[in-house]
Formats: sequence, structure tokens, C-alpha cells
Amino acid sequence: MEENGNIKLGISIGDLNGIGCEVVLKTFEDSRMLDFCTPVIFASNKTISGQQKALGISIPFNGVQEASKAVDGKLNIVNVWKQVPEIKFGEATKEAGNFALQSLKAAVASLKQGDIDVLVTAPINKNNIQAEDFKFPGHTDYLAQELDGESLMFMVTDDLKIGLLTDHVAVKDVSSAIIPRLIRDKVNTIEKSLKMDFGIRKPKIALLGINPHSGDNGVIGKEDDEVLRPVINEMTNNGHLIYGPYSADSFFGSDNYKNFDAILAAYHDQGLIPFKTLSFGRGVNFTAGLSKVRTSPDHGTAYEIAGKGQADHSSFKEAVFMAIKIFRNRTEYLELTENVLKKQRIKRER
Repeated sequence: MEENGNIKLGISIGDLNGIGCEVVLKTFEDSRMLDFCTPVIFASNKTISGQQKALGISIPFNGVQEASKAVDGKLNIVNVWKQVPEIKFGEATKEAGNFALQSLKAAVASLKQGDIDVLVTAPINKNNIQAEDFKFPGHTDYLAQELDGESLMFMVTDDLKIGLLTDHVAVKDVSSAIIPRLIRDKVNTIEKSLKMDFGIRKPKIALLGINPHSGDNGVIGKEDDEVLRPVINEMTNNGHLIYGPYSADSFFGSDNYKNFDAILAAYHDQGLIPFKTLSFGRGVNFTAGLSKVRTSPDHGTAYEIAGKGQADHSSFKEAVFMAIKIFRNRTEYLELTENVLKKQRIKRER
């Protein structure tokens, strides 16, 4: 971050045939967004010009060769490639996957080098982005490899936060994947993120059951009683405010979720269906637990409306604001923690 407090916000452009470019450009059509951050898109001048022409959007931008040269008060484009990609809105092409990967790798490299402060990723197609050096089910697993920490898929708004025990795992493999160590790790990660990234001093976390009705005392599966409950009891005894397992079907409809700072769902759809229903396009996908801040909108490439000018950029805009908020919270938390440790050290030395 620059001395004047302007956060450099990197953007990987995602699948060029989806709605990624559209939601990015619509977000920064509002020049007031430049008061909050210095946006840096990893693509190329010609690519963004071509997208603007196709979408009927016109925004001035500043082309640079590297993120460290980005200019405050402007939309900056890092020229990652020289080719001019062929735009085929609505089609899942290998070429689009290749450019999405180039953008992502360049953005992550800049993030690791400190040339950008945070990363917001536009949607990729998990199929056409696959390559020799990218064999992951999505952004989260790739970022977990590239950045230090224990990653957690954390879907967030200001008043609803849902983490996942398992994310891109087939339903048939969910119960075998949930083991005591995984539960402890995810609870610790979500708890640390709530304190560090969201300023919640004593977070209360609810854990949803794996089986319908949390197993109904073993009638519909024993995993909740034999795996979840013992870990919950153990962590509660160690001072964690972790509760459950709760039956997922009534947990949200009864508004019980409002009694907790975060919810930890057992698997992908158990958490994302209620989240996307309740967040109404305001939702953000945040990868908690990493050494750097990464957010993304809560939607995919939306090929069916790509190139039609119909994409709603609300979630991408929220992802930008959330990345800025988390970065500032985390910076403040680390500074306070460092000062406390420094005072303790000085006291011991005396």
C-alpha cells in the first residue's frame, strides 16, 4: 500500500467469453471507485479495448508493463500478453481458458511480490482453464498452493458469513473427507479470520450437521454423533465458542443463523444455497486463512448472458469493497498485535 493509503487492487480478468470483463468494467465506470483503490487489471490494452467496444462501454485506462507502475486515480491495465484474443461470448474455448490462466498467474505473482495489496478474481471456467500447471477444481486450491496458510472458502456479506468444511468435493466423498483434524483446522481458520479480518473479538461459530436432522441420533447416519460432536465438545472445553451440529434444513428458516458470527457448513451446496438465497447478489467469496487477501463475486461465467450487457456487477463491486475492508482490518490487527508483543518483550527485558 502506498504511503497515502491508496490500496492497489489487482484484478485477474477470468474467462474472456463470460461476464468477467463486463462486471469489472461496469464497476469502474463509476469514477468514484478510484477514490477507494487503485485498480490494476491483468490482461492487455487491446483485450480491454476489444471488450469495451463489444459491450458498448467506454472508460479511459492507463497501460503499464508491470503493476508497480500503476497510477493512482486511473484504471490501470498490465499488458500480460501481446496477442489479440478472439472473443466468442458464451463459448467455453481453450483459448479463453489459456488467457484466464495467464492473467491469474501474473496477478498472483504481483500479489506475492507486493506490487498489489489484494486480489479480486473474475470468474473462470473450471474446465477450460485446466493445464499442465493448473490442475485444480478452482481458484481456492490454486491459491492455497501459491500463498502461505490454510485456505477456507468463506462466503461473506456484512451480516452473513458461511465457511465450508469441504468445498469442491463430490457429495459421495463428503462424509469420508470430514475427519477430526479437518474440523479443528477449519474452525481455527474461520475463528482467526473473524478476529483478524472482521474485527470480532470472541466469535461464535455454528457447525451444521452432515446428515439430515444431524443423523437423528444415529438413525440417518452416525457421522454427526461419532465425528462432529466429539470435536465440538473438545474444542468447547478448550475455550472455543463452537456450537452444533445443527440440522441444516431448519437452521436458516428459523433465523437461528443470526445468533452466530459465522456458520461452518459440511459441504458446498449446504452452505452456498442458503447463502446465495439470502445475500441477493451482495455476496462475496473470500479465501480466508491465506497470507494475502483474495475475494471474488459469488457467481460464475454466466455464458448465457455474456456479451449482452445484462450482467449485474453488484457482487463484483462488493468483492472490491470487501477486499479493501479486510485488508484494512488485517493491517490494523497485525499492527496492534505487533505492538502488544513488543510491549510484552520490553516488559520481560526490564
